[in-house]
Amino acid sequence: MFSLKSSRRTVARAAAVALAGAVGATMMTGSAEAIVNGKDSTQRYPFMVSIPVTGADDPAVKGFCGGSLIDAKWVLTAAHCVDPKLVTLDGTVRIGSAWKKSGGTVRSIARTVSHPGYKNGENVVANRDDLALLRLDRPVAERPVRIADKPGRPGTPTRILGFGTIDDTAPDPTKWVFPHRLQELDTRSAAVSECAPGYAGSTRLCTVSQVPKAMACNGDSGGPQLQRNRKGRWELIGVTSGPGVPGVRCSEGPGLYTSAPAYAGWIRKTMSDSSAL
Repeated sequence: MFSLKSSRRTVARAAAVALAGAVGATMMTGSAEAIVNGKDSTQRYPFMVSIPVTGADDPAVKGFCGGSLIDAKWVLTAAHCVDPKLVTLDGTVRIGSAWKKSGGTVRSIARTVSHPGYKNGENVVANRDDLALLRLDRPVAERPVRIADKPGRPGTPTRILGFGTIDDTAPDPTKWVFPHRLQELDTRSAAVSECAPGYAGSTRLCTVSQVPKAMACNGDSGGPQLQRNRKGRWELIGVTSGPGVPGVRCSEGPGLYTSAPAYAGWIRKTMSDSSAL
């Protein structure tokens, strides 16, 4: 992660560069997450989505955000991944592939809906209501992931996925290293107190790695945090939003995730209202 300047142009470019690896996230204190010290995906995740984007201020800057297929025609991602001040959507998504630029199913984006309370930037401790829905032009055959009824208690095993940078040591964003293969990392639900004061709460989840020196990083924004239900199936609990502590490298701090269960009502209503159009 890197600090954002006050200039809107600088903020937009910084966010876009961060996206160029797989996450795209911006907060007052840094940009969002990609997986450092994760590993190649060990199973198929048919609901995993990659979302190509372009820098709002610099069309030469190309990148990706993550997302989760939650319905045959709907993808859940982070609001900052569709924020026109930061990025421009390329217009398509790739669903169900372990590879960033091949495989799976490609669909066009018919509509985007950001949460009306979304806010980031100045005077915001952490991204607020950082959630958006993408409506696809046609249904897909891949199996959606179910949104959990609630996140597990602190200590519950979870997993995060993404195509973000796998190296957070280079100070120059242009030297970050992004994988072609989907990365996964075993994590756990953390107590609110394990993130910086004011960051986590009822709508934002603090997440800690089970692996030393590992966490989501630049390029993973919008991607899923998962937990298993009683039948052993993955359920969605979080959407990658940003760092859980300001001013530290990705691998040195917790991650911050928007709670999908906390917004289940808004998600259902938005999909229902939009599908009727």
